Amino acid sequence: MNDRSIPLDVAAAEKHLMDFLSVEGITGEEANIAAAVSKALIAAGVPADAIRFDDANKRIPLPTQTGNLIVDLPGTRPGPRLLFSTHLDTVPLCAGAKPRREGDRIVSDGTTALGGDARTGVAALVVVAETLLKHGLPHPPITLLFTVREESGLHGARELDPAQLGGAVMCVNIDGQASSDLIVGAVGQENWEVEITGKASHAGVAPEKGISATLVGAIGLTRAREEGWFGKVVKPDGRGTSNVGIFGGRDGGPAGDATNVVTDYAFIKGEARSPEASFAVRIADGFGRAFEQARTEVPDDQGGTAEVRFTRKTSYPPFELTQESPVVMRVARAMKQLGITPNYQFSNGGLDANWLDKHGIPTVTIGAGQAEIHTIKEYVNLPEFEKGCRLAILAATIED
Repeated sequence: MNDRSIPLDVAAAEKHLMDFLSVEGITGEEANIAAAVSKALIAAGVPADAIRFDDANKRIPLPTQTGNLIVDLPGTRPGPRLLFSTHLDTVPLCAGAKPRREGDRIVSDGTTALGGDARTGVAALVVVAETLLKHGLPHPPITLLFTVREESGLHGARELDPAQLGGAVMCVNIDGQASSDLIVGAVGQENWEVEITGKASHAGVAPEKGISATLVGAIGLTRAREEGWFGKVVKPDGRGTSNVGIFGGRDGGPAGDATNVVTDYAFIKGEARSPEASFAVRIADGFGRAFEQARTEVPDDQGGTAEVRFTRKTSYPPFELTQESPVVMRVARAMKQLGITPNYQFSNGGLDANWLDKHGIPTVTIGAGQAEIHTIKEYVNLPEFEKGCRLAILAATIED
């Protein structure tokens, strides 16, 4: 099968995409888009009893309307089960999106993001099922996975029970831009946070009696930067990145509430990423040591110091597949049959693929036209969307 012989109904595929872009479903609120996908799959000929939800939402530590959506398609020829995945949710900036077509693009009205990340993947998976069933294309057993809360921490994939996937041996995840991009690995991430409890005092009358939590935090961040743990991190034994995202106070408020009071509490939250899990931990722990050292540099007049409580937690593990991995070879072969030269990539951002690989299912990620994601300039490149759909169909049907 080649580009010309793939029976893709381009108009129907673009209609699915436009329909799904019009359904709101920000992260944690995926019930409506899941219902729309289920309806489209049934209309395409998927039996209702082949569509189900898991209970991952009960294990996700954030309010989540529904579990992951899972669809089972029996094979029409022998072969190991394949998994195709994407995520249902969008970032909050997509709330209220009004998609419209401009030439070869779908854009928003300029007041919100669009949601091509990853509604392009959602539409492509529905197109795969619809095309296989409508044209009776031979394929091995296939499972479609639509995850929840990807955008807020890869939670749906993390809490997935792999036993729900019917023994799938490899996965093609659709969550990228160019159809030529073949993402075979990604960094891992450690999240860290620190609570600094100082001591309040009148900043004008007796500042020496206080312990400024703000100053401890500022010195700690400066020390981390001086020691090479902030931003781009390059050490003889590893590389990675780090960032500080939040510097505030209790319950999302500011650190301190008056200029005449020495700040007694500060909360700081950041991340560390690396291709090596152990080095991501090292980066995060570098911040922990910096805050502990900073604590000793801000005593009160009695020699008392702040209390520093530093914690870290794995957000997702890193992974990397070789070009000889069966799933990489399968998708690369499909690309070449379509005249696409694979652009092998290692991502500096996390993907559902990180957790799927951790669950024992080697996963590559391909693109289907999403661009300028997470911004009000977001758009979908329709020619790339078409190529992504063709690539997914061929990956589902190509002979082993």
